[in-house]
Amino acid sequence: MSSYPESPALCHLPRVTVIGAGRVGSTLAQRIAEKNLADVVLLDIVPGMPQGLALDLMEARGIEIHNRQIIGTNDYVDTSGSEIVVITAGIPRKPGMSRDDLLKTNAKIVVEAAKNAIAHSPNAIFIVVTNPLDVMTYLAWQATGLPRDRVMGMAGVLDSARFETFIALELGVLPADVKAMVLGSHGDLMVPLPRYAHVNGIPITELLDTATIDRLVERTRNGGAEIVELMHTGSAFFAPASAVSVMVESILLNQSRLLPVAAYLEGEYGLKDVVIGVPCRLSCGGIESVLELNIADEERAALHSSAKSVRQNIDRAQEMLAAVNV
Repeated sequence: MSSYPESPALCHLPRVTVIGAGRVGSTLAQRIAEKNLADVVLLDIVPGMPQGLALDLMEARGIEIHNRQIIGTNDYVDTSGSEIVVITAGIPRKPGMSRDDLLKTNAKIVVEAAKNAIAHSPNAIFIVVTNPLDVMTYLAWQATGLPRDRVMGMAGVLDSARFETFIALELGVLPADVKAMVLGSHGDLMVPLPRYAHVNGIPITELLDTATIDRLVERTRNGGAEIVELMHTGSAFFAPASAVSVMVESILLNQSRLLPVAAYLEGEYGLKDVVIGVPCRLSCGGIESVLELNIADEERAALHSSAKSVRQNIDRAQEMLAAVNV
């Protein structure tokens, strides 16, 4: 009989599944692993691609000094038991395309991904990145049957980061010293809030004139399109991956951070049965609460206009899905 004590049970390590191993998905897998947040399962329909990316990331572990496991797979069985599922799968934007042009193709992809993932990880929290993001988040919420606090979209974190970047570039200040808030849909009708933007507590309305602020607001609304036009063959992926990783971190570490995310509303801001970007607290249970800001009448009108556009696209997407029996 051995004199050695029995080995203790292995500690449970959180697992995040990333569906879609494209630029956003693979960069997000890198962010999560190198932040030492969770083990990562990278899933894609292309044989060999997620496996190759996972192996590449695994080979960097000693250099980056972490020991997280990264698994590449084409099988949803390997995603079982995930705490968080991030859906990035879908076709990307090309020059001249709006996010809404992606509606039909990506709706089918997201619904199938959500149904497959929830079957293997019934306790997971879902974060949707696929465009048009607000619509896709609504469809994922419907497909999973989860309560609204466990399904959200990445939008406002990215849009706010873009607004902050443009403010920092304009003023020549450290980006980390700039804080901003962007509400509404992840598209041309998003609602940046200059009144809530500041540099170390100093409102930008005291640092910039109205014409400059309006220019920065407009650039924020077209932030994604600007990158698409410059790249020609792809869309943004570094900043979107960073934005999702912040949300994942707040959930896994129960940080209760106040972040703008695409959430299903049940009367907040006078809106119901629609997904739209609003400030939320993110904790281990997902959306802990939705914060209703004191916004001006014109800002509320813009938010409602944004929500109306999202609602119309939700209806269009549901009609398309019904036609193909998804």
